[in-house]
Amino acid sequence: MNGSNFDVIIIGGGLAGLVSSIDLAQRGISVLVIEKNNFPLHKVCGEYLSNEVRPYLKRLGFVPENLGAKKISRFMISSLDGTSSTCEMYMGGFSISRYLLDKELFSIALNSGVAIVTDTAVTNVSFVNGTQFEVNTANKNYYAKVVLGAYGKRSNLDKEIRSQFFYKRTNYVGVKCHFKGDHEDDLVSLHNFEGGYCGLSKIENGLLNISYLTTNNVVKRYRTIKELEQVHLSKNPHLHAVFKNAHSAFNKSLVISQINFGIKQTVEKHVLMVGDAAGMIHPLCGNGMAMAIHGAKICVEQVQQFLNENISRNEMEMHYSKNWDKQFKTRLTLGKYIEPLFGNKWTSNLALKPLKMLPGILPKLISLSHGEAIK
Repeated sequence: MNGSNFDVIIIGGGLAGLVSSIDLAQRGISVLVIEKNNFPLHKVCGEYLSNEVRPYLKRLGFVPENLGAKKISRFMISSLDGTSSTCEMYMGGFSISRYLLDKELFSIALNSGVAIVTDTAVTNVSFVNGTQFEVNTANKNYYAKVVLGAYGKRSNLDKEIRSQFFYKRTNYVGVKCHFKGDHEDDLVSLHNFEGGYCGLSKIENGLLNISYLTTNNVVKRYRTIKELEQVHLSKNPHLHAVFKNAHSAFNKSLVISQINFGIKQTVEKHVLMVGDAAGMIHPLCGNGMAMAIHGAKICVEQVQQFLNENISRNEMEMHYSKNWDKQFKTRLTLGKYIEPLFGNKWTSNLALKPLKMLPGILPKLISLSHGEAIK
């Protein structure tokens, strides 16, 4: 490793950023991760991952069971009035908090030789002379042959890299909290309420992760998040039973806004986007974290080919975009067309009827949002 020069710089130390850094470093590539926050921290997400990424994570040194992750084998969905359908999951998965997941990946990254700078924001990225990147922070400049954008759903850096996306406003709001409450360990469930849907799954230490997506219009009707949950979400009988007996393990729920499910480009100004920065699947499809990890692997493989001089930069960018679309386009399309059916009493009830009458439909829909296990 040579001073401030690296083979790869990764902007953002989230799930895709850390996984990419570990894989690259274990392939003998010098990597720097620049993260604007400190590790670890809680983030708004469903905290469920399908088993498609388990073999890949194991190869990188991450074993979910060693951290108390819960094995998930069943899925349940309910409409606003409580009508529900449950099925066995073909592939299954596991549930673990993002806090613990990121903490463990951070440790593996350091042990793999990844250089990590925390509490530091990237202010600008420039592609210089068609050969290397200059990445600027307030205190120092860094240089690399390849840059990955792994900064999550939305960042001020988008203003510099892709301004058209940055200025597009949305009405979506995400909320997450950990509770001490009852829920079956092997079940991940998704419950509709007016204007949104809520996911539940047990995680380590017997805690229950509750995360939901709604809109500003719904949130503004209530004085507090607690009131929103106990009055609005609890109109669904399943959520009523949960919130009636559950006790928050957080001092305050996590809330994020401006969540954008619009189409993003996987490559912007020669920066390779990974994780949520590349594209987000609607939470009702329940597999966004696995998608971020799988996408990181696809990216790393092309980066290695480029650094080994087996392909050109243009070929690296083209192959990455093509392979990303091949793996995830069906999932994103599924989320786009299913999402309008939920959060509305009439349409959610209508959607649940065929799921109850034809039980084979639900496992098929789940399989469309989950890829095959990474070999």
